[in-house]
Amino acid sequence: MPKRRTAYKVPKKFSIARARLAQRLISERVLEEDILPPHICYAAGVDLAFLDNIAIAAAVVIEYPSLKLVRKEAIIVDIKFPYIPTLLAFREVYPSYVALKHVGDYDILFVDGNGKLHPFKAGFACHLGVIVDKPTIGIAKKLLCGKVGEWYGDKAPIFLNSEVVGYALKTGRSKKPIYVSVGHKITLETAIRLTKAFTKPSYKLPEPIRQAHILANNQKAALCENTV
Repeated sequence: MPKRRTAYKVPKKFSIARARLAQRLISERVLEEDILPPHICYAAGVDLAFLDNIAIAAAVVIEYPSLKLVRKEAIIVDIKFPYIPTLLAFREVYPSYVALKHVGDYDILFVDGNGKLHPFKAGFACHLGVIVDKPTIGIAKKLLCGKVGEWYGDKAPIFLNSEVVGYALKTGRSKKPIYVSVGHKITLETAIRLTKAFTKPSYKLPEPIRQAHILANNQKAALCENTV
């Protein structure tokens, strides 16, 4: 079973206006430039599953170029923060941050969520990337905002107010794209390149996200069995 942590509660002074201000400040701290180690050897991935008011946060580390799973950890956190669209980072960052602390060092981070592909250019991947101060890539399964432009091969730009904030990318054998955006300390072009490099030919998602998703959902199933 995953490790339980203390409950994460909504701050008493929380307000939507304060959250929007925090998002603006975070977006200003995001670096859209390649600040990467000379060689990428390990990529971490995080994903979450929810059961009532419990968050199961899974973190994994994948070795490159073998794409083998080398480390993993899952934790559960009692969540009091409500589900608010476009403010999901405030609900998900803390459990993810705690899980990442248990998997050791890594060179880059893949987050199951948006980065700059967000109405306020401050998605979950931006929040977490700025906090851990690592090159971070946001990978979303659904388009949150913006308009997909013309396809060029396996990718198409996503425009938000005439600015390219991400790319739709077709990977593996899937006909449906994933949506790639900058989280922190990386360019969009490099984010796309690394997403492809960490994706196995038979799968849609890059391996750090795929393995974190499996771990989170397996732990959720185990938790359900123990509560029956």
